[in-house]
Amino acid sequence: MENPPKSPNGSEKSPQSKELLTSNTASTLCISSRSESVWTSASRSKWDIYHKPVIVMSVGAAVFLFGMVITSLSCIQTKNNVYKMCGPAFLSMGLMLLVCGLVWIPIIRKKQKQRQKSQFLQSLKSFFFNR
Repeated sequence: MENPPKSPNGSEKSPQSKELLTSNTASTLCISSRSESVWTSASRSKWDIYHKPVIVMSVGAAVFLFGMVITSLSCIQTKNNVYKMCGPAFLSMGLMLLVCGLVWIPIIRKKQKQRQKSQFLQSLKSFFFNR
C-alpha cells in the first residue's frame, strides 16, 4: 500500500481532499469578488454600518435649519431680495438630503438581512455539497 502524500505542515492528504480544496478555493475566489470581503467576517459596529446616512441626515437638517433662518430673515427684511431667493433653495436642498438619509436606513437594513440569509444559505450549501 502506498502512503498518501504529506503536506508541508505534516498532515496527510488524499487526492480527493486536494480536489475538494481546489474547488473550495475557486468558489471562495468567486465569492470574494463581491464588494464585501469573505476574509473579514468580524461583525461591524452600528456606526460603521449607518455612518453615511447619519452624516447625510445631519447635513440635511443643518441646511434645512439654515434655510429656515434665511427665509425668516427675508420676512423681516423686505429690502434684500437675496434672502427671498436663497431661503427656499436651502430649505429644499436640506429637506432633500434629510429625506434621502431617512430612506437610506431601511435600505441598509434590508441589505443586511439579505446578506445574513445569503451567508446562511451559502454555509448550508457548502456543508451539504462539500462532503
